Amino acid sequence: MEENTLKKFSTAKFLSFALGFFGLQFAWQMRIILSGPVTEDLGASPLLFGLIWLAGPFTGMVVQPVIGAFSDRTSSPFGRRRPYLLGGALLSAVALWALPNSELITNFISSTLHIKFPELAALFFAAVMIWILDACVNIAQGPYRALIPDVVPPEQHSIANSYISLAIGLGSVVAAGTAPFLKWAFNYQMSINAQFIMAALAFSLGMIWTCLCIKEHRYVPKTDEKKEKFNIVKALKEFFALSPEVGKICWMQFFTWIGNMCMMIYFTQYCVHTVFGVPDLSDVSEVVKASYDPAVLAGTNFSSVCFAIFNLVCFLVAIPIGVLSVKYGNKKVHIISMLSMALAFLGMAVFTTNVKLVALLMAISGIGWASICALPFAMLSQFIKPGTEGSVMGLFNIFIAGPQVFVCTLVSWIINKCSFNVIGGINYHWEYTFFIGALCLITAALIASRVKEKTVEG
Repeated sequence: MEENTLKKFSTAKFLSFALGFFGLQFAWQMRIILSGPVTEDLGASPLLFGLIWLAGPFTGMVVQPVIGAFSDRTSSPFGRRRPYLLGGALLSAVALWALPNSELITNFISSTLHIKFPELAALFFAAVMIWILDACVNIAQGPYRALIPDVVPPEQHSIANSYISLAIGLGSVVAAGTAPFLKWAFNYQMSINAQFIMAALAFSLGMIWTCLCIKEHRYVPKTDEKKEKFNIVKALKEFFALSPEVGKICWMQFFTWIGNMCMMIYFTQYCVHTVFGVPDLSDVSEVVKASYDPAVLAGTNFSSVCFAIFNLVCFLVAIPIGVLSVKYGNKKVHIISMLSMALAFLGMAVFTTNVKLVALLMAISGIGWASICALPFAMLSQFIKPGTEGSVMGLFNIFIAGPQVFVCTLVSWIINKCSFNVIGGINYHWEYTFFIGALCLITAALIASRVKEKTVEG
């Protein structure tokens, strides 16, 4: 399909296009907020929790490049991207249901088959479900990004990515805000199981709608394309050969996502253990855990509220950021957004007990998040050759997923080593992650300042 045959998207079509990503982010946000409480309740320490989080980066580095390459070569009446979008969503729905029921499922298997599992069997099962969930999200996410240059004209790429940023913000707001809203408005505490089921429905139904509304031209691969095998080394060489600016954008993403994931991975624990002062509960009796249930619930709800505010700001500024980037350039808008996020992180590292200020600083961070979700992809799309969109977006994801390995291992190790005694046991300096995150975001902004952008005329 030639670029000049692509018809401009209307607002309604952009909204239908973004609805699937709304569901994807809904599920991902629920995983971010609640995987910590679920795994800690099953006995995970900060270091073990970080290692479980390796599911995201490892599946992102392996799954997205491979699936992206496969989607470039897929030929089906349903299109080349949509089979992966729908398959990833439906498989994720199963994992979302199983994750909070890990202990129930392992107990059922044990009693049915008369097998005595080790004490941490439920935690292991939960970790497996997280790995499956992350793999399926990556199966859908790479081809979704690649769908933009497939169906959207070049002059609308920034706006298309901004609509995805809008969907990310709105999906996260609804995911994070539903349980606290029900508690505040009706004094009803939504269970963790119910929240995960809600996420499964949002992901699957949203993706079904997008797949039905966005039509792809059937791709007919060339004969040599069918025989050619995906070679990651060759693909990376071709990827960096696109332009000298691609390497700069990748390093920008690398440091951006170290900084961003320092907050994403550990924020709920930061709220529970640092803001609300709950000691570590991974190795205490059930009686002690029960005594802290109200504080843990308050901290978890506060985390959800903060994520809702964070993503509400992302939702509100997503389209304005896209409009500003068209007028002033992606680079300038992205640098300002990242620096605002870095300053907010520094504030959260220092003012750890002021709940109103923490919520405000999370709101400011939402500006950076809206930019991160859209502008780096718009910057990269300027250098993509037609027909390689899936491969390029999959390879680009290495520089999103790879940094998370650092956050899941070294950062979690630092937290694990920085313990201190409190009444009731020990606690950890979760706020240290924000110092690391701020430094990395500032580094990313400096690298972004050296990127030379193309000018795309509408």
